[in-house]
Amino acid sequence: MAERGRDFADKLNHLFAVTKSPGGDEYSNDFAADSITVAGTKISGTYIWQLRKRKRDNPTIKHVEGLAKFFGVPVNYFFDDDVTDRVDQQLRDLAAEQERLKANSGDQEAQRIAMRAGELTPDRRQLVMDLLDVVYRDQQAARERGER
Repeated sequence: MAERGRDFADKLNHLFAVTKSPGGDEYSNDFAADSITVAGTKISGTYIWQLRKRKRDNPTIKHVEGLAKFFGVPVNYFFDDDVTDRVDQQLRDLAAEQERLKANSGDQEAQRIAMRAGELTPDRRQLVMDLLDVVYRDQQAARERGER
């Protein structure tokens, strides 16, 4: 279970720390502010910085909603420790799954196969999956027999 009684700034800073950009970097306050503003809630990077540093501690519900939407968490993440704990566990699980996928996708040939499969129609993708299942089962059986 996560640390109880964290304040708004702690929770906001945690979301910045665990939610990464596609490039793997932490989002900047300005990027978050621009994204939230484009989505319809005017907010500045400076204001987000102030919230994170406890210089401001009473955001409007619109700002809380914008921040929650940006990070993909429920608004109650910021107010209910049970919700915070549940979401933090989901974020940890997601990070672990992303690491597992990253470790398994290092093979460029496998990535090329996946990219091409993504361009197929659903019925053609199913044919590819069926073929991969046959090849995979054959490989597993060969490993069990001690073959490579």
